Amino acid sequence: QVHLVESGGGLVQPGGSLRLSCVASGFTLDSYAIGWFRQAPGKEREGVSCIMGTDGKTYYGDSVQGRFTTSRDNAKNTVYLHMTDLQPEDTAVYYCAGPGCAGPEWGQGTQVTVSS
Repeated sequence: QVHLVESGGGLVQPGGSLRLSCVASGFTLDSYAIGWFRQAPGKEREGVSCIMGTDGKTYYGDSVQGRFTTSRDNAKNTVYLHMTDLQPEDTAVYYCAGPGCAGPEWGQGTQVTVSS
């Protein structure tokens, strides 16, 4: 059974950094992609990044390019989202999805709040 669990969210000041984790079960990350999405209040869900399974190639949304990096640890079957230079507009619930860049399974989400 596929299961995804995010963690690592919290409150951070503008310019700060956070690392989110997504632990996957029921499939292996070296075979399938994992995507990160976010949804802010009153806004549509936005694609943040995706890391491919076979070659680890990464893709990023325009709004996070150059600030966010996604990586994975196959031994832990975990994908990370490293977020730097966080700004108030990055405030959202962050979700991981898999297998595949857009699911079909989703985690429960983790809240990231950027505020001074």
